[in-house]
Amino acid sequence: MGDPSGFMSSPRRLPGRRPVAERKGDYREFYTRWPEQEARSQGGRCMDCAVPFCQSGCPLGNVIPEFNHQIYLGNWDKALQVLLSTNNFPEFTGRICPAPCEGSCVLSINSDPVTIEYIEKEIADRGFDEGWIKAEPPQQRTGKKVAVVGSGPAGLAAAQQLNRAGHWVTVFERDHYIGGLLTLGIPDFKLDKSIVRRRVDLMAEEGVDFRTGVAVGVDYMAEQLRADFDAVCLTCGSTEPRELPVPGRELDGIHPAMDYLTQQNRLLAGEPIDPAERITAEGKRVVILGGGDTGADCLGTAHRQGAEIIYQVELLTEPPEKRHSDNPWPQWPIILRSSAAHEEGGIREYDVLTKSFSGSNGRVQRLHAVRVGWSQSENGRPNMQEIPESDFVIETDLVLLAMGFLHPEHGAMLDQFGVELDERGNIKADENKMTSVPGVFAGGDATRGQSLVVWAIAEGREMARGVDLYLMGRTSLPRSLPN
Repeated sequence: MGDPSGFMSSPRRLPGRRPVAERKGDYREFYTRWPEQEARSQGGRCMDCAVPFCQSGCPLGNVIPEFNHQIYLGNWDKALQVLLSTNNFPEFTGRICPAPCEGSCVLSINSDPVTIEYIEKEIADRGFDEGWIKAEPPQQRTGKKVAVVGSGPAGLAAAQQLNRAGHWVTVFERDHYIGGLLTLGIPDFKLDKSIVRRRVDLMAEEGVDFRTGVAVGVDYMAEQLRADFDAVCLTCGSTEPRELPVPGRELDGIHPAMDYLTQQNRLLAGEPIDPAERITAEGKRVVILGGGDTGADCLGTAHRQGAEIIYQVELLTEPPEKRHSDNPWPQWPIILRSSAAHEEGGIREYDVLTKSFSGSNGRVQRLHAVRVGWSQSENGRPNMQEIPESDFVIETDLVLLAMGFLHPEHGAMLDQFGVELDERGNIKADENKMTSVPGVFAGGDATRGQSLVVWAIAEGREMARGVDLYLMGRTSLPRSLPN
């Protein structure tokens, strides 16, 4: 413990954010850098608990008390070594992870948790600034070849671990950009794409081969891929969006959120977009259906495009500001959260069920909804009831469906590999992340379902361990997930 009384003498403080009026005018990251002394003071709030619940709350098992202690002492290089021992990409998680570790911080019992996520970001940024994070090619090669299908965080983590174990790794991406949702889904104002490119360039220096514009199952048949490689990793994500089967869904102006976010990221990358295909909130009345991170990303993007008014609509009840008694520490706190996008404006609505859409000339103009109430059944499951005579209408020109994802895309690739799926439509894998087909592994959202970037990295690391064990009969790669 760096400062025995730090958690009492220093309140929780976050890094600064650029002024709302300024940041709404561009797509640059909204963070500002912490002064070093402030970061060290925040690290000193860590109590170095005898049982550090933050580590169990983190899917990667980050050794959080140790890097907090090193930060307090000013040993940034040692803090980085500790962080990189469990986390391949702290520059990503320090920006876009919802920090389950903080929900499990012992300080959360009756106070504000340690600012673990932003400390992680500061360590990573310092590591790049000082040149401490650099390419680490393996000293020797095994001669084994591994194909990784999909270049999101799970695929990148698996590729880096397997490459460092000495295998030749090739990452196949059907798009022309590496990074999956890191590049095409998450807005630049949360994760600047130069951060992703910097890491990909380092991995290429380490010997990872990236091949873009290759759709496995279409351009490269699964049978041929299995013949050309000693093992295959499927990290294709959970990309099938949850639909809203209500009357009027077919009207123009209603889009899956990821179509909207991806298009904006392509525009910022300099890619031309057909004006007839352009999805923009400029001057429009926007409704976002879904109250999660994807919905907040749509909110921030719509602000920057110049929307007239934005509603973010959620079916569930507004969460409390503090934990309820049935949601005790160290469980993930189900509380009201406001992102930087919510600071920028917009109207949040809760307990709203969308019944239909209507419009004219084939375009949406109105969302028809009803208020709902919630109760608990005898078995503890929530019951929803529509409130009589609570119907209302929201005038709208653009509707974005941010209601989550169901499972990986079913089609040619999975059919050709012949992997077994679970009851939710995800790829089924065993404790070593191998599928029902020997030599074919899967991980990340493709097996877990829609989840967090930190879980994807943990799954990728665990999958790499399983692949290395399969190829070599033993492995020195660390286990990331519980047995």
